Amino acid sequence: MKSKRKPHTLSRRERQIMDILYQLERATVGEVLSKLPDKPNYSTVRAQLRVLEEKGHVRHEEEGLRYVYLPCVPREVARRSALRHLVETFFEGSTEKAVAALLGGEVSRISSDELDRLAALIAREKNEGSL
Repeated sequence: MKSKRKPHTLSRRERQIMDILYQLERATVGEVLSKLPDKPNYSTVRAQLRVLEEKGHVRHEEEGLRYVYLPCVPREVARRSALRHLVETFFEGSTEKAVAALLGGEVSRISSDELDRLAALIAREKNEGSL
């Protein structure tokens, strides 16, 4: 059975590549490859960049004989999309369950200052009618 992956959904490696492109702002295949863990081969990275381009996440410019890749999707848009996918996939679409998971357990230790900032953010969103 074929996977029915949504076009905006990125694999782990694609997310790593996008992180590198956001960090560098523009990069060749070789530059992306040099920053990736477990060093895949050059043609694999080139193919993954081509797939990211087909999905609309990156574009390329030709500089001489090289392609230089740039992110097309602003990082904030990609972040929201990834977060929405995470909440839908692992928390049944519930923001409350996702926040509860972040606040509880050993995985994340949220400081008192962070909790205060979150409380202020929630209060502001309530007042503005966004929640």
